[in-house]
Formats: sequence, structure tokens, C-alpha cells
Amino acid sequence: MDRKNTIPQETSRILVEFLEVAVTSIVFLKGVYPPGAFERRRYMNVVVKKAKHPELSSYIHSVTSCLQSFIQKGLVERVAVIFYDEKQAPIEKFVFKLAVNQTYHSKVEENDLEFALRAFLIKLTVAEPLTKTLPAGTRWEVTSYFRTLPQESSTKNAHLWIPTDTKQWLQPPRITPIKSMSSEPLKVQMYLEHASPSEPKNFEE
Repeated sequence: MDRKNTIPQETSRILVEFLEVAVTSIVFLKGVYPPGAFERRRYMNVVVKKAKHPELSSYIHSVTSCLQSFIQKGLVERVAVIFYDEKQAPIEKFVFKLAVNQTYHSKVEENDLEFALRAFLIKLTVAEPLTKTLPAGTRWEVTSYFRTLPQESSTKNAHLWIPTDTKQWLQPPRITPIKSMSSEPLKVQMYLEHASPSEPKNFEE
């Protein structure tokens, strides 16, 4: 790995830990599972939710933690939690847009970074009014969008990420900003995407 073109490992570790907690919070917020499927924990001095079911906890942990090496190299552009209806059409997307300053080589102030990310978690606890009730049969997944596709020969876990064939909206989505932060070498924007009012109702058929 070319150290000149990567961010510190500790910085990427903090970010993927944050993503794991944030994804869990979003899934809890949407009510996909009964409240009893989660337990209260404290992270970054904020009360958050952690999945109690082993398979759910394992999925969220693995899908976020394996992004660490890609984030270090600045390959990851967005990480999205996407909710689908019974016809596999997207209902809404919670998106984390990431920007990594590859030229930043000064010491990263981890306390500053954690303080900025903590604001996201606090915002998530009051984000429910930004969402709408999900229909029965809703499923969800975590999808990552790469600036360039990672090469299996040079990046561990590259084989775990495959192109998706899930349906997309035909019209540009309606975007609701939720939170943004900038703490060198990272910039993170979080927003919610819904289908445009002009989106054809039968586009998925």
C-alpha cells in the first residue's frame, strides 16, 4: 500500500466504526425490526442502538468494516442504506458521501474527528420526521459506490464487492440534507433521497 496516498489507519477505523453505528441507528429508526431486536449502548458518549440478533449484527459489522482499506485509499465515494419495496424498487436512501484529502499528511486530531462524527449520531436520534412509514415487506441493504473499482490483486476484500443490479429511479431523486462535517482529512455529507414526485409509478415494471 502506498502510504503517501492513504489516510491514517486509525482515522479510517474511526470512520467505519461510526458507519456501523450509524447504519444500525438508521435501521432501528425505520422500524424494520421490532424494538426488542436492539439494545441500548453508548458510543462516542451518545446513547445508540446495537443489534442483538447475531446475523443482523454480523451483517452490519462485516459490510462496514471491510470498507476500511478502501476508505484509506480514497476509493469510496458514497455509502448508502437503501430500503426497497416488495418489487425491489427503491423507496428511500440514507447516503453518506465521503471525501478524503489524500494530500493531507499532518497529524489527525482524533478528538476533533470524533466530536464531528458524534454530531451525526445526535442528529440521527431526531431524524425520524424526515422519513416516511415503510410499507409491509420492505427489505434493505448497504450499498457502496466506488470512485474506481478496487483490484483484487492489490486490495484485500475486493472480491466481496460486486456490481449491483437493483432497480434505480429514472428521475433525479428528491434530496433532504441531514448533516455535514469537515475535519481534515475527511469530509462527510449525510442526506436522504426519495423518489421525485415526477417519478413514474410503474417504472419498476
